[in-house]
Amino acid sequence: MTTTLLLPSILLLIGLAFLVWSSDIFIDGAASISTHLKISPLVIGVVVLGFGTSMPEIVVATLAALDNSPGLAVGNAVGSNIANIALVLGAAALLAPIVVKSSILKRELPVLLALSAGAYLLVIDGMLDFTDGIILVVALVLVMVWMIKANKSLDPNDPMAQETQQELEELPDLSMKKSIIYLIGGLIVLMISAKMMVWGAVEIAHAFEVPEVVIGLTIIAIGTSLPELAAAIAAARKNEADLMIGNIVGSNLFNILAVLAVPALLAPSAVDPEILWIDMPVMLGFTLLMLLLAIPIKGQAVINRPKGLLLTFGFVAYLVTIYLRTVS
Repeated sequence: MTTTLLLPSILLLIGLAFLVWSSDIFIDGAASISTHLKISPLVIGVVVLGFGTSMPEIVVATLAALDNSPGLAVGNAVGSNIANIALVLGAAALLAPIVVKSSILKRELPVLLALSAGAYLLVIDGMLDFTDGIILVVALVLVMVWMIKANKSLDPNDPMAQETQQELEELPDLSMKKSIIYLIGGLIVLMISAKMMVWGAVEIAHAFEVPEVVIGLTIIAIGTSLPELAAAIAAARKNEADLMIGNIVGSNLFNILAVLAVPALLAPSAVDPEILWIDMPVMLGFTLLMLLLAIPIKGQAVINRPKGLLLTFGFVAYLVTIYLRTVS
């Protein structure tokens, strides 16, 4: 057993490391190209950064679906959303209290909850089929159009606008040619590393005789959420709370609409009953909790260390339930 697991484990870890690295390179290239094309910084913040941080999940889901492992793809989408809120936001709040000021976030958070609930209703019949995929893609396009329009009308003095501009100014100064190399090179490495992760994860799942969806909910979900975790820690240190939550909300929107659409379009299949009745309700619960934590109390919406501890504890408790489900 140990020898059998050695190669899959090594490839999984190497793939994970390169996945995080290539995701950053891809985002730098995409953001730099957008800057050269004179695209609005706020549009870059919504589309490029939001899409970029979800690229690991999108690539992993695509490769998993093509490898006839749709459960891994679905588990990745749901598990990543849980990890983004409970692990990423929780860890960031433990580092420093997060004060939500931006008006755009107060609109996007209820939209995220509504779309997450809508996606759940799509699959409550136990199937994730081609029609569901089309609906998710159409919803993604409509949401992106709405977010771009909302961001274009955003007050330049809004904290989200200021933090996005500051973040873009800190990106590497790349020529157009080098930006394209970063974009294409980052995407190629991203695909190779994702392929390594998917293969390693599937082999490990088979070796331990656990459902692939469990690997997607845990190892793959946490791994593909590492770019968001790194960005959140950096944002917390720079006191860019609104941008950090904006990245989490944007990433979760892309996960629930784009990532979940991939297995629906490429490998329509039944949804694992435990995903349907345990994991997706947990995802909705954490999404609702994030919305409640961001509601202003006495004029301010503060996600402080006790709330961060609550989120982190919730994530650990969730992992324990997955373990108990697996060994029972």
